[in-house]
Amino acid sequence: MRGPATSGASKGMTGTQDTELVLINEAFYAERVEADQLDYLLENGWRHFGERFQRYSLNYYKDEIRRVIPLRIRLSGFNLTKSQRRTLKRNEDVTVEFRPTLVTPDIHDLFELHSSRFTQDIPHSVYTFLSYQPSYVPTDGMMLRVSLGNDLVAASFFEMSTHGLSSIYAMFNPDHSDRRLGIYTMLKEIEYAQHHGRGYYYHGYAYEGESFYDYKKRFTGLEAFDWKERWTPYR
Repeated sequence: MRGPATSGASKGMTGTQDTELVLINEAFYAERVEADQLDYLLENGWRHFGERFQRYSLNYYKDEIRRVIPLRIRLSGFNLTKSQRRTLKRNEDVTVEFRPTLVTPDIHDLFELHSSRFTQDIPHSVYTFLSYQPSYVPTDGMMLRVSLGNDLVAASFFEMSTHGLSSIYAMFNPDHSDRRLGIYTMLKEIEYAQHHGRGYYYHGYAYEGESFYDYKKRFTGLEAFDWKERWTPYR
């Protein structure tokens, strides 16, 4: 694992939650990260797509500069909400399979269907989020496949650290939006993490204020990283 390729940190900008905000914009590339190393990275707000690892405390969202909030769920404090129970109930007829990540033709087809939902920042390939050897570069990649009959209707990609599970990317067929398959794959990943004795579920970044990513905030046991080496309960 190589160190940061670019980095910067400064203090002094006033945020809505802190009087002092740490400004971070760092990245590095790694062909291989072991489970204990991944723990350290996740605990310090790092995320990755493929071999590029990055963390940043501010970002543009709809022409505004927003504070970035890394989120995780402390699984000892997680309980299903009524809405999440309904989502699981709604999908009792699907088949779920966990396996090492393998990008097959039906994954490419599902990605194209999922991408049709977006009108801006449209991803061009599943390899925007995965390496070309996603089952072992840069981590031991896993995937969740959700099928309805013979049709693949959702899939998600994740990895296991020593103490946690980190969700990388999820996609679903928009013809089945009523099933809330994006939330469903998150709930099944949480089940997987609990079954394998992990303590945390890392599900990515959200923004301060309202945004498209607010669905990540609607979980119990939620914690946020303050960019000062502390995870605290969110709200």
